[in-house]
Amino acid sequence: MKPRIFTTAFSSVYPMYVQKAEKKGRAKEEVDTVICWLTGYDEHGLRAQIEKEVDFETFFAEAPQINPNAHKITGAVCGVRVEEIEDPLMQKIRWLDKLVDELAKGKKNIKL
Repeated sequence: MKPRIFTTAFSSVYPMYVQKAEKKGRAKEEVDTVICWLTGYDEHGLRAQIEKEVDFETFFAEAPQINPNAHKITGAVCGVRVEEIEDPLMQKIRWLDKLVDELAKGKKNIKL
């Protein structure tokens, strides 16, 4: 059975990413930049995926190109080390979580 997050609409989680960053004085555009860096979507492509209300599985499956440096993202999200996650889709989701966390923590240069 798939983890629930795989079938959760990306558009339902996206506002939470933005809210988390904005609470810490960061801008929505910065969240979009991080998402686009990881997935290869441009601004138009990201908006289209949000409007289509695709789930996380589809969002990452249709991503133009996962950044070749994404494997350099390290650290823990909810106590789980992102570099140790075996399921490729779950790892991509956690990479995104980690990038948004780092942005919200006020990191000027997110370590990759």
